[in-house]
Amino acid sequence: MRKALFFLPLIVAFGLGVLFWQSLGKDPSTLPSALINKPLPDFSLPTVEKSSELISAARLKGQPVLLNVWATWCPSCHMEHPYFMQLAKQGVPIIGINYKDDRASAMKWLAELGNPYLFSIFDEKGSLGFDLGVYGAPETYLIDKDGIIRYKHVGVVDERVWREQIQPIYERLKS
Repeated sequence: MRKALFFLPLIVAFGLGVLFWQSLGKDPSTLPSALINKPLPDFSLPTVEKSSELISAARLKGQPVLLNVWATWCPSCHMEHPYFMQLAKQGVPIIGINYKDDRASAMKWLAELGNPYLFSIFDEKGSLGFDLGVYGAPETYLIDKDGIIRYKHVGVVDERVWREQIQPIYERLKS
């Protein structure tokens, strides 16, 4: 029994080492999503701009859109926001999901930094985020014209991510 207890820390350390080794080189922004190629979960939530305006998944149909999960408490969201402003100026339709945030803070943030979104869904309790499998902000989804989730990116969207990962799929969905 004592010999088994003596080797227990060694066995635990070896197991943790194997797990660590397997995770090396994996890109955390490519976390799998069970929702790829499935419809956007149904929801009915207000917008940040108007608490009386309810949005549902049906409102996102008709054209490919980026669905960006953001929050004022998220430093990475601040980093990617200027690039979303550029994409919006280029005509890329972007819809926001303001995730687990304060409405007044979100409205102030958009007023001060600019608003790249056609509208922002106010997900105060994180219910839509939960249904999407959101790990945290920022996350960006590419939704096709039929409301099907075609791509998920975890982390900041910048020019490289857009050009190399998202834009090719977006262009294919547009045509």
